[in-house]
Amino acid sequence: MKKRGKWEDHYSRKAREENWPARSVYKLEEMDRRFRIIRKGDRVLDLGCYPGSWTKYSLKKTGKTGHVTGIDISGPPNIKSNNFNFIRADILEIEPHSLFKEIGPQEVVLSDLAPNTTGNRITDSIRSYELSEKALSIAVNTLKNGGIFVCKIFESEYLQKFKKDCQKHFHSVRLFRPGSVRAGSREIFVIASKKFNSP
Repeated sequence: MKKRGKWEDHYSRKAREENWPARSVYKLEEMDRRFRIIRKGDRVLDLGCYPGSWTKYSLKKTGKTGHVTGIDISGPPNIKSNNFNFIRADILEIEPHSLFKEIGPQEVVLSDLAPNTTGNRITDSIRSYELSEKALSIAVNTLKNGGIFVCKIFESEYLQKFKKDCQKHFHSVRLFRPGSVRAGSREIFVIASKKFNSP
């Protein structure tokens, strides 16, 4: 029997069987089922879209009347849809106002961004926080009033700071850890919604 590696688990096998690019789809699926994040006809921005599970799921949920824009340094393979637009870019180099002019207002902004981990807890936490802050800036500048922002961040001393940063702009800010997150992982998701507060 061919070995699948140390990260093989129920969700990775299920993703392969169901033809999803990665097991991360089940995190979004659980959050969507619980918080009703993505709806038919929505315009969705997927930050860090490679390898494409969240993009593929979003296209399925938004349907023929919706649209998904993905941003990453590598494009998701095997996703071909008239309702999908890929922007090749480093998220940290994106200028939010220019992005808004390019893609227009969005109902949902998703961020499954994660740094290339070093094994140093402090360094990895700082990098995760920096990516999350960038995603927040993009969300604030592109989301419609009433839109939803979903963002992954590592649990650390920066988590509560990031939550407070989100509360400056959104009325409802929740922390949620999907059941499909690997045991031992520090990742958690911030789900921010409803109306914007005044900056």
